[in-house]
Amino acid sequence: MAAIASFQLAAVAPACAKRSVGAKGLKASASSGFMGTSLATPVRAGVARAAGASALKVEARLDAGVGVFGNKAGMTQIFTDEGLCIPVSVIAVQKGNVVTQVKTVDTDGYNAVQVAYDEVADYKITKPEVGHCAKAGVAPMRHLEEFRLAQAPAHELGQQLKPSEMFTAGDLVDVRGASIGKGWQGAVKKYGFSRGLMTHGSKSHRQHGSVGAGTTPGRIYPGKKMHSQMGNETVTARKLKVVKVEDDCIIVKGSVPGKRGNLLRIAPAKIVGKNV
Repeated sequence: MAAIASFQLAAVAPACAKRSVGAKGLKASASSGFMGTSLATPVRAGVARAAGASALKVEARLDAGVGVFGNKAGMTQIFTDEGLCIPVSVIAVQKGNVVTQVKTVDTDGYNAVQVAYDEVADYKITKPEVGHCAKAGVAPMRHLEEFRLAQAPAHELGQQLKPSEMFTAGDLVDVRGASIGKGWQGAVKKYGFSRGLMTHGSKSHRQHGSVGAGTTPGRIYPGKKMHSQMGNETVTARKLKVVKVEDDCIIVKGSVPGKRGNLLRIAPAKIVGKNV
């Protein structure tokens, strides 16, 4: 029986070693298998194998382009030329949106543009941040963040980014920010669980219910949907349509994350296969 199994595996191994699964990003690599035969082991794409040791290659997500920052001013409604009433969000743009650092593959190993936003007094930020802004020739800024690019950026140090020159009406943008914090909430509000009976004698009005078996496994599985903190998470509203843009405000269709005054990151929408 062992000889038969060895013969079957030896016959299947060469065919498996040549096969690669492109749809799921897997490729086959030869490894030692049963009774010295060569078997195909799936290895995820993006994992680089170094000589004598295994190394994991990590790549950050790229942006579709350089964007700007703003603060949520609130929501309102506008009427189109066709007479339709659409809800819009107004994003106020304060002093800032200045390029404080330009990174390339030759200097830093990747392409990125660092943008500073929200001008403040120098005593409100750390001295290294003050020196970093002074090196770029800009006033002290509270927020510094990078936009990673696939190609080498053409921006210059100290360049002022104006929303009216970067976006036009009809463009699609991704708006990222922190959602409104709602504190500690139960599973009914957070996940939409069904409640129990509200009649007299019921002891499970809005309780969670069963969390799993007892003896086996004798514990609660990680990731179980239970009562916990809700909101105050970084979320992205994708592919919002720009209705109107000026140097001091951007008006987009729909809602954006957070409450009024919340910091927002506005960047060109990422469309896989087109710009990313």
